[in-house]
Amino acid sequence: MTRSRAQDMDVCGVTAAVAVIDGKWKTGLLWRLEDGPQRPGELRRRMPGLSEKVLTQALREMESDGLVHREVHDVLPLKTEYSLTDFGRELADALGPVADWGHRRMERMAEERQSVS
Repeated sequence: MTRSRAQDMDVCGVTAAVAVIDGKWKTGLLWRLEDGPQRPGELRRRMPGLSEKVLTQALREMESDGLVHREVHDVLPLKTEYSLTDFGRELADALGPVADWGHRRMERMAEERQSVS
């Protein structure tokens, strides 16, 4: 799904929701930010394989979509923290049942693999 899809007004609600969490890292970032405000370096350490460039891009898109708040503290060196907005927390809560379904799916796949072995 392309980024422009997140701005498309002529789609169903599920497509509109998926458009703002599309990609490899955004759902993980939502999940991590549920723990509270975090600095970019903390997020990268908690998500192995996530590059600084991709993290910055994902956070900027999530900020543009109203999911995260970026706060820059006026100290030296500059300290930036990201947190979920109320809108982002609402999305994270809405994804809870989807996550539960995903865990059940993974359990089912594991059971099927064991029965084949």
